[in-house]
Amino acid sequence: MKYIIMFFIPLLLSANLSYLTNQTNEIAILESFDIEASFLYDPIMNQMRNSQRDVYSEQQFFKAMDEAYLFIPTIKNILSKYGIPPEFLFLAMAESSFSTKAYSVKRASGLWQFMPNTAKLYGLRIDQYVDERRDVIKSTEAAAKYLSKLYEKFGKWYLAAIAYNCGDGRLSRAIKNANSDELTVLLDPKKQYIPKESRFYIRKIVSLAMIGNDEQFLLNSEYEYLLNRANAYSISAVNVPSGESLRRVSSLINIPLAELQKLNRHLKHDFAPPYLKNYNIYIPYIKLSEFKQKYFEEKLNKFYKIHIVAKGDSLYSIGKKYNVSHTMIKDFNSLKGDMLSLNQKLIIPIDGKASGQRISSNFSTTIKITKSIKSILESNKVNI
Repeated sequence: MKYIIMFFIPLLLSANLSYLTNQTNEIAILESFDIEASFLYDPIMNQMRNSQRDVYSEQQFFKAMDEAYLFIPTIKNILSKYGIPPEFLFLAMAESSFSTKAYSVKRASGLWQFMPNTAKLYGLRIDQYVDERRDVIKSTEAAAKYLSKLYEKFGKWYLAAIAYNCGDGRLSRAIKNANSDELTVLLDPKKQYIPKESRFYIRKIVSLAMIGNDEQFLLNSEYEYLLNRANAYSISAVNVPSGESLRRVSSLINIPLAELQKLNRHLKHDFAPPYLKNYNIYIPYIKLSEFKQKYFEEKLNKFYKIHIVAKGDSLYSIGKKYNVSHTMIKDFNSLKGDMLSLNQKLIIPIDGKASGQRISSNFSTTIKITKSIKSILESNKVNI
């Protein structure tokens, strides 16, 4: 009997130590949101955490973490730069499950689910070439600035998180009506100071943060490697010229095109927008050295179509022929109006989606465009 007790005592001590350590970590997470430790016993939050632990362990949680392993360190670095607690990483998880292509019925998009007006307010471009709400770095910078502004206004991080969900005006009215900004008061289900969605929203973020920081939970799963993998990889921004193709970059640095596209979902087409001289795209950090060694802007570096304007042609009909918008043709050719001249040569950007289209050789030919598109347009002396 004595030996049995001696055997179990270390196990009991170890279990108790793990429990205390985990509880200390959970309290620290609450404190990072400026939430009192007593919230650890909030029944709805604990019920949510337990159900999420079951659901996410098999589905979304690990899938999301696995999908986002490449850019999680970058997100954390940006949050840190703005003095935002790293636990706000899980606000992005609650918003989009770390999917840069997430899109809601309310027209919110990207990792941080920005609405169009808010996105533009924080300097994110949305046009036919790019949607920078899906840009990992730029959208996170915008979210960090927005959260910083909300924190400056309300003074507590949990209030900033709630305002991110329901709006600062809605939260301001709630605090005024409640005559308090205490979390337990605002979460009152009978008074309904804040919307039901927001009452669950803050609990969801906190519970996800607790799951994501529960090392024992991760160690006991098949996803133990996420503990180290998320810290080992990151992304780098590299500058490419107007019209540069992702397909070409993927070939130069030997990375699957699908992986490169995943990091650059802000690009709506295979190429960088034509209206800027240079534009940032993203590659894995481990490919940065290879990019610096291999990338070059040579004169014969892009494939486009050259269309010779024929009788009856219009920008609309030409765009329809090549499956691109007429405004895109205008942008690539620096046209100020819709008028075309007979035998005028137009550069037609061919996206990978349209590359398989059958096009009459009487009207176009595939050529390699020189380093300066403008020089072609100005000289208008392309040999066909």
